[in-house]
Amino acid sequence: MLSERLNRLPKYLFAEIDEMKKKKIQEGVDVIDFGVGDPDMPTPKHIVEAMKRAVEKPENHKYPSYEGMLEFRQAVAEFYERRKGVKLDPEREVIALIGSKEGIAHLPLAYVNDGDYTIVPDPAYPVYYAGTILADGIPYRIPLRKENEFLPNFDEIPSDVAKKAKIMFLNYPNNPTSATAEKEFIKSAVDFCIDNNIILAHDFAYGEITFDGHRAKSFLEVENAFEICVEFNSLSKTFNMTGWRIGFAVGNSEILKGLLKVKTNVDSGVFQAVQEASITALRSDDSVIEGICKVYEERRDVLVEGLKELGLNVEKPKATFYVWCEVPEGYTSVEFTKKLLDSAGILVTPGVGLGEHGEGFVRFALTRDVETIAKAVERLKDIEL
Repeated sequence: MLSERLNRLPKYLFAEIDEMKKKKIQEGVDVIDFGVGDPDMPTPKHIVEAMKRAVEKPENHKYPSYEGMLEFRQAVAEFYERRKGVKLDPEREVIALIGSKEGIAHLPLAYVNDGDYTIVPDPAYPVYYAGTILADGIPYRIPLRKENEFLPNFDEIPSDVAKKAKIMFLNYPNNPTSATAEKEFIKSAVDFCIDNNIILAHDFAYGEITFDGHRAKSFLEVENAFEICVEFNSLSKTFNMTGWRIGFAVGNSEILKGLLKVKTNVDSGVFQAVQEASITALRSDDSVIEGICKVYEERRDVLVEGLKELGLNVEKPKATFYVWCEVPEGYTSVEFTKKLLDSAGILVTPGVGLGEHGEGFVRFALTRDVETIAKAVERLKDIEL
């Protein structure tokens, strides 16, 4: 018999998408999958070579430290100062994670009591909601609307919710909308959380995937952010390392202590060989990230231009590897998703699967090469939208 909290969880969206894909493949359909945000490009070779060397070291076969190797945390601090101009104390303000998903899911266990609220964006990565439910908290959804550039309006949060909220989750550059946040908005989020004594948990997993000269801002760049903010980051998207399961949390040292206390009781840290290879990744020349972004930018241009030629309403994103596309009039997001899969063998993510305010949109992940994207656009030309 499952616990009540597990029964309160919705079916994990990406598992459902995978089932839809499997069924079509079994039917002999050549499915072009834009559904899940898992980079198709390989991890850069110099990082793989560093991993090979690290695996050979017997000392890396033992239990790692809970907070992560000091050299790894130093590499994170160097990376943040170089890329964002943010100074971090590697001994107090950085901890290693088994991917940022793990840290995000565990944070509510450290700070949320039965009946406490968290504030979560809608649409959003499902883990903010799920982590709250697993901690017996109540997720309060704040809508991300097109007319507000997919930024939440903090004035819409009722005062009684704000008073009982322990954590507010935000994510920019945003999954799924690909929206970005500028300093003025970030400052308003910081001020709101300070005024209401709420932990500001910022998911910055796509902070390095940017285009057209745009630079995504760390929330920790903003004045007073260290008072209430922790930022979750990952090597998964930045260096094509989703399967390696390594990320990190940075920011307020006292908040990180609570997260680390949870981790010491439920996991045993990140395999040290992975940490050593990740040090190499973080200390890579910036041209490595620039090269990855250039590939996504080219794919973005081909897909967006193709969708626009078909009459679909879509904006060219400045960041992330997602394209957030409005569905044609007369369809729900699920109906349009099924239409694309059944008529063209193209798999996308229905916006409503990421939250009720995602209705009216579908998400394309730019995780297929240019030739495949062009092929998908040609298939779309052959169906009536």
